[in-house]
Amino acid sequence: MSAPTTADLLALDRAAQDLLFRAARTANTFTDEPVTDAQVAAIHDLIRYGPTAYNGQPLRVLLLRTAAARERLLPYVSSSNRAKTASAPLVAVLAADVDFHERLPELYPHRPQARDWLGDRPARAEQARFSATLQIGYLLVGVRAAGLAVGPMAGFDAAGVTREFFPDGRYEALLLLNVGHPGPDAWEQRLPRLSTEEVVRTL
Repeated sequence: MSAPTTADLLALDRAAQDLLFRAARTANTFTDEPVTDAQVAAIHDLIRYGPTAYNGQPLRVLLLRTAAARERLLPYVSSSNRAKTASAPLVAVLAADVDFHERLPELYPHRPQARDWLGDRPARAEQARFSATLQIGYLLVGVRAAGLAVGPMAGFDAAGVTREFFPDGRYEALLLLNVGHPGPDAWEQRLPRLSTEEVVRTL
């Protein structure tokens, strides 16, 4: 009897493993098939269970669907990302809620004093960015779980996007996300990945 492969040692079946990771790629082109509000809700209903510090859940998502909203964004997007952002059926601005601590009495009820622990705004903003980034990782996998392709982009003026869409300063833009069904020539060549031996150490 042959030894189990790494895929055999996981609880997810191989098709799900491939959908979420091995066969999944960053998409650079999309069809014009829309991404519905119901799909967005289903994705969030799945990924909202991922852990965050203090259960704070600081990720906030602004969906840009209209041409007018897209036009407001494009000046802040790098030239290499502009065309695909203009043509994607859905663009999401992913942001951190710096004042997420206001909800902690509700979200972390066994420690209602946690809100007061985060009174210092710079430290709170760092915590918000950290946990929101964790949630972005969950969101990428959740989009793939819905059978959609995703194109995350850090190539943009984050401060400019924050000023444009979140002028009150409560939210900080972290990442842009193109979402949809992959179009023609959507994928670039797969880049190398580090091996387990290069990443994992045991003491």
